Amino acid sequence: MTAPAFTTRPELSGTFGMVASTHWLASAVGMRTLEAGGNAFDAAVAAGFTLAVVEPHLNGPGGDAPIIGYRARDGHAFVVCGQGPAPAAASTDAFRDLGLDLVPGTGHLAAVVPGAFGAWLDLLARYGTLPLADVLGPALGYARHGFPLVAAAVRTIATVEGMFRTHWPTSAATWLPGGRVPATGELFTQPALADTFERLLTEAAAAGGDRERQVEAARRAFYHGFVAEAVDEFQRGTPVHDSSGRAHTGLLRADDLAAWRATEEPTVTTRFAGRTVHKSAAWGQGPVLLQQLAMLEALGVGDGGDVDDSAELVHIVLEVAKLAFADREAWYGDAPDVPLAALLSPAYAAERARLVGHDAADGLHPGSPDGRAPRLPGLLRTLQRAEPGADGGAGTGEPTVSSSGLSPGDTCHVDVVDRWGNRVSATPSGGWLQSSPVVPGLGFALPTRAQMFWLEPGLPNSLVPGRRPRTTLSPGLVLADDGSGFAFGTPGGDQQDQWTVPFLLRHLIGGRGLQAAIDAPAWHSTHVPSSFFPRTHVPRGVHAESRLGERVLADLAARGHDVEVVGPWTLGRLSAAGVRADGMLVAAANPRGAQGYAVGR
Repeated sequence: MTAPAFTTRPELSGTFGMVASTHWLASAVGMRTLEAGGNAFDAAVAAGFTLAVVEPHLNGPGGDAPIIGYRARDGHAFVVCGQGPAPAAASTDAFRDLGLDLVPGTGHLAAVVPGAFGAWLDLLARYGTLPLADVLGPALGYARHGFPLVAAAVRTIATVEGMFRTHWPTSAATWLPGGRVPATGELFTQPALADTFERLLTEAAAAGGDRERQVEAARRAFYHGFVAEAVDEFQRGTPVHDSSGRAHTGLLRADDLAAWRATEEPTVTTRFAGRTVHKSAAWGQGPVLLQQLAMLEALGVGDGGDVDDSAELVHIVLEVAKLAFADREAWYGDAPDVPLAALLSPAYAAERARLVGHDAADGLHPGSPDGRAPRLPGLLRTLQRAEPGADGGAGTGEPTVSSSGLSPGDTCHVDVVDRWGNRVSATPSGGWLQSSPVVPGLGFALPTRAQMFWLEPGLPNSLVPGRRPRTTLSPGLVLADDGSGFAFGTPGGDQQDQWTVPFLLRHLIGGRGLQAAIDAPAWHSTHVPSSFFPRTHVPRGVHAESRLGERVLADLAARGHDVEVVGPWTLGRLSAAGVRADGMLVAAANPRGAQGYAVGR
């Protein structure tokens, strides 16, 4: 039975510009930037910096930010990689010498080069039109003068309050104003972060009147100047308690920041439902979406021109996800020999699709896309099953911590389209307040993405100095041959490229609008081990919103799925913005969590 195509909100349409994000203030700032004459790239940068202030439990200025952009005038689609690499001193031997078999999920040792700031500046310099002060100004204003702190941030601070008081004094000083957990909705300021932003703008202005020169001056102040120096001093000189139960100094140094800058790369694509779907390469998990879509097409899903929420469809989508994510575990990473072309080939998709049966499969079953035998990390054979409420200590696991072990989202997302048809999809994350202590004098924390590396040598995602961790961050772009299409994405760690599958099926095949496709019931598999410390999993596990209905949920259980029914509006925080085939601009955002909004005209 097809779920009703109702919407919680209208799908926005207009001709001037659209911004959709996971926080209403970021969406408003993005739209303000378009109104001021900026393009989609300017607006995305302004919204991204704002997200780093107003959703501090989900991202920060020192985090990570993969970005996908589309320049309409010449059809140029591209990725700006804001995923920083491991430090030069971060070797498997260094961790083994400390008696660790996993990189801790919190503290100094998990730090990689902060890539978000550099990625936003690269996008602004290459494709934007406005000065840095114009796009950083709103975020600076919120940090200086305050913003309403959302309930999820308050819950997160309360969860790690004891750790802050006992072990992380710089975080206690930042997130416990007056020595207390802040109240939901109170006006919250970040004066140290505001000072950092002001100093970066001062150094930019000192470089002269040229816009690009000013952007580069701010980048150098961050990666070569006072920011890098403060990071080095803190990592080198202050042991910090982490999820191993011990205190460690860090491995990240000023030289690591100076050696890195954001890179522009081509997107990785597949054809689905007559469109081209764009993702980043296998240093991120984005290709698992492409693999899933290719397998679903090989299985004939949607051949009848409609997509329902039947148990059969949900089962097939879950089983396809298991196969794609098993390939992720065996083959993905920032290694030179990832067989990505073979993984995305139609022949391989058809071969993998034949493994989908009537009942839920057990185990991890990666394929051999180029004839090589797959190799899974050894620890995957010994990882414990995740129990409800279990975690690896305060601040670990997916960054939105909760006593139930469930996470409605772990990061942020923003999508923008402007009146010229330019589009941006970005998923900023990392630098979470609960996972790394605030760097003294800077007002922000460092990214802990190194926890995604394996310490077993020889794997595509093994820890190697200078290598990018295999991030879960996964912005996306769908383009039709006539240039119409949309930017899209969601927070959610390992679930990002699962929640987007039914969304795309409903929109591209089922014909539902963006808002209706977002609003429909969601589900995901927890069968594949988490990318986050302590790397737990639930064999045959499924989280499903109760709105799928008792009959569907019972049918899934009868097929062998270990179904955990969650709240009716619990999973995912999708948003999208784009251009319809008739030229009208459209946007939609997720009502779940009561934070995300689309704006436009």
